[in-house]
Amino acid sequence: MGCAISGLAAKSEFAERNTEDAAAHPSEDQIQMIKDSWKVIRDDIAKVGIIMFVRLFETHPECKDVFFLFRDVEDLERLRTSRELRAHGLRVMSFIEKSVARLDQLERLEALALELGKSHYHYNAPPKYYSYVGAEFICAVQPILKEQWTAELEEAWKTMFQYVTSLMKQGYQEESTRQRHLAVSPKERPDKRNTAL
Repeated sequence: MGCAISGLAAKSEFAERNTEDAAAHPSEDQIQMIKDSWKVIRDDIAKVGIIMFVRLFETHPECKDVFFLFRDVEDLERLRTSRELRAHGLRVMSFIEKSVARLDQLERLEALALELGKSHYHYNAPPKYYSYVGAEFICAVQPILKEQWTAELEEAWKTMFQYVTSLMKQGYQEESTRQRHLAVSPKERPDKRNTAL
């Protein structure tokens, strides 16, 4: 696969750090590195989005269960040319672009990530998959950045993804709790009167 983080140990470590360092926000230096590298990545966002999701489905086939359109697709070449996958990849890349733009505006970034986490509750996309996307993004952008890719830049992107996915997980949990509360029967709901005679 050609990605330094593509080994199972590295991806597992990426996912574990995602929970341990959940609240770590990128430093000012890391933010600048991310923004500078994004200027290069942005030129290939459609390509990165497709590579990222094909790799995701290749390394974690169970993730396809979340995607109704791709659930039964076994042919990776068909995925690479899928208009639907390209469109979804572009939506994810658009979220990453918004996240990068808001790294200096924490309140706006937090609101964006929390909202995305809440919407993923309704997509039945559980938080356990979120860190996989960051790992595959990192693998997809390394060849694009070539010699610009450094250990420090990789650490900066990991930190950003860990921060954003921790917020998404929080949003998912908040929505899950809200939905459980709404599902409580009217008799048990403290804010609703029982009108039965």
